[in-house]
Amino acid sequence: MPESPIDTKLATEAALPLAGVRVLDLTLARAGPTCVRHLADWGAEVIRVEPPANGDGFGGDRDGYDFQNLHRNKRSIALNLKSPEGKAALMKLAANADVLVENMRVKVKHRLGIAYDDLKGINPRLIYASISGFGQTGPYGERAGVDQIAQGMGGMMTITGEPGRGPMRAGIPFVDLTAGNLLALAVMMALFQREKTGQGRYVHTSLLEAMVFMLDLQAARWLMDGEIPGQAGNDHPVNIPMGVFPTADKPINIAASSPKMWAQFAEALGRKDWLEVEEWKTLKGRSNDRARLNKTIGEVTSTKPSEYWIDLLERTGIPCGPINRVDQVFEDPQVKHLAMALPMTTPKRGLTHIVGTAINMQGIESSVRRIPPRLGEHSAEILQQAGYGAAEIEQLRALGVISEG
Repeated sequence: MPESPIDTKLATEAALPLAGVRVLDLTLARAGPTCVRHLADWGAEVIRVEPPANGDGFGGDRDGYDFQNLHRNKRSIALNLKSPEGKAALMKLAANADVLVENMRVKVKHRLGIAYDDLKGINPRLIYASISGFGQTGPYGERAGVDQIAQGMGGMMTITGEPGRGPMRAGIPFVDLTAGNLLALAVMMALFQREKTGQGRYVHTSLLEAMVFMLDLQAARWLMDGEIPGQAGNDHPVNIPMGVFPTADKPINIAASSPKMWAQFAEALGRKDWLEVEEWKTLKGRSNDRARLNKTIGEVTSTKPSEYWIDLLERTGIPCGPINRVDQVFEDPQVKHLAMALPMTTPKRGLTHIVGTAINMQGIESSVRRIPPRLGEHSAEILQQAGYGAAEIEQLRALGVISEG
């Protein structure tokens, strides 16, 4: 991993694509922060609005890996939105914001009086972005939702894992992550349209919508051909051979399902006779006979170590690769070259690393400009910039409307 010091000079913000875009971040958990992280990484001025220390905190260790990874490049104001003064302060911030992002339960923002309809009158240019569990309306609209619930309701757990082993969740909260990624895309489209219309708009997605969207080809199998996908373990659901195969030391992934690659694969393994097996001459035939085909391939690949096969198949043009633990991922030379471990120095941890962005823009180098903030670290600074005087800020502090880390 690189050991170079991080660049925290805020002057770099001016050169970033989203410089000048002001974002109010009212998110919690993971889906909402994933959206805001994109905006913060690419130069938006992000103000994280959190409950004060004596309020309903968002939970989690601020120095822990999860918070640190999600909340770089932001400032924090600790603001009690349940008080009239706190709500008034948020309204003042919203009047000059470009984007507000939230993922509260649907009824909460309406109860607090900070929903889109409450804000668009004071700032018609505002892009208001929401993530919910199941949508803003409908029979499940007021339900709470989390990643695994959406994976189950959206079909994912019935197509993940090995046949006969029962439902299985994915190993990462990919529904949260996908919903956040999609909302960031929606925000960018709304900002682009605002350049032409001068008007903001409400954009939203949900965990359930994100999950169904990500079913993709598996959903299309049902919608178009009436096929109900099942669990296929490490095999691709329709393309065979594509999956995990044993070697003399450790398993590897091999993908050789197209007619051309299947022929090249059989020849590379010294088994051109496979091309004459009637059941294996077509993709459908190989799929129907996958158990026998995979067993036959495994008998050959088990004779030599993984590096031998990866080298041979790479030279042949067959996609393949090792199966790495997470620690091995970040030791991989290509992952190092892509700089996916982003260096960051914090008071508690010193030099550490967080996950870098997967978006690349020529001429712009990713860096952490601000380390994740302490709770309310910038409360007074943000209110002063919004037009509050020193006496007004002190009064809010005395009332417990704000707190500072």
